[in-house]
Amino acid sequence: MKLLHTSDLHLGRQFNGISLEEDHAAALDQIVEAAKVNSVDVLIIAGDVFDRASPPQGAVRQFNGFLQRVKTETDAAVAMIAGNHDSGDRIDLSAIAADRSRWLIRGAISSEEAPLLLSDQHGPVAISALPFAYEYAARECFESESIDTPEDVLVAQVAAARAQIPESTRWVIVAHAFVTGASVSDSERSLTRVGGIETVRTSAFDGAHYVALGHLHRPQSVGAEHIRYSGSPLAFGFDEADSEKSMSLIELDAAGQASVEVLPFKPVRRARVLRGKHAELLLSDPSGDFIKAVLTDDAPVIDGMKRLREVFPNACELVYSRDERPLEDKSADGPAVAAAEPVDVVRSFLTEVSLAAITDSEQEVVAASLTRLRQKEDAE
Repeated sequence: MKLLHTSDLHLGRQFNGISLEEDHAAALDQIVEAAKVNSVDVLIIAGDVFDRASPPQGAVRQFNGFLQRVKTETDAAVAMIAGNHDSGDRIDLSAIAADRSRWLIRGAISSEEAPLLLSDQHGPVAISALPFAYEYAARECFESESIDTPEDVLVAQVAAARAQIPESTRWVIVAHAFVTGASVSDSERSLTRVGGIETVRTSAFDGAHYVALGHLHRPQSVGAEHIRYSGSPLAFGFDEADSEKSMSLIELDAAGQASVEVLPFKPVRRARVLRGKHAELLLSDPSGDFIKAVLTDDAPVIDGMKRLREVFPNACELVYSRDERPLEDKSADGPAVAAAEPVDVVRSFLTEVSLAAITDSEQEVVAASLTRLRQKEDAE
């Protein structure tokens, strides 16, 4: 059986305020084409379909059109889940017009976790689609107060799903999580909690023949070849400039052994980091790519960005090499990461959801509120 695995579309997202609608359209076209050319049996979308819970209407129309094309232009079944950026209810709405015998679209967590059952020449394949859920939702769903971490959530989901899998059936899990040992980038929404980053061990997926993961934007296998992130179709930050974006074509043999073929995306615009003197960069070939310029000039350049945009209209950042700081290791199993200050976490969240930096007066309100909360906790 052939599976085409993608995730983290983040429809509606912008790159430094620049619309990515054209870039997303090209990526969706390539997914449909890959499904047709490779005679894919199942298209898997492992969460973060949209960039926010309330996406722009243009992004919703774009995705609905994509699903219609998958339905009419390919023979692929579909397994899709909500990610941490998505509204589960909105993702569930996508299932209204779906063929329930061949499409499994899951936005909200369920205690049943019933799989999509398909067959090929080797026999049955069961696909369990496990949507992202926070601990409070999982505690209510599974009626268990012992669910305290993201790993607890997935362990409960996988256990419920495993109970529904017939014997001698090849099993595929679709999930959206931060798995221990994976490499992260700056553009994923942090799942950091007080005390550090919560990850899920690969042992949570024991028994599955392929685990189709979403959440991290770099394509990679974690722990074993069959536990894999497809990565995002587009680069959303300059730390992903050197990352080749791809979807994963998976073939399950009769024994459930998964072979992985990487199918690269061909982006309309790339994220690139250029380094050199300002005058040298101005001699480059014009390009519509997203550009971060690292200038090696000794003195500041007057109107540096304005002049750079005459060659690179989508230039986004201009920094000087003397001001750069070394990047920290961001692997999930690397050195411990210090938890951010609560006021910084709140400020980042408000900036992300409103697409505008909060004012000084708003920050003072946040700081005062957090101070009152700490005083209340100390008093208790």
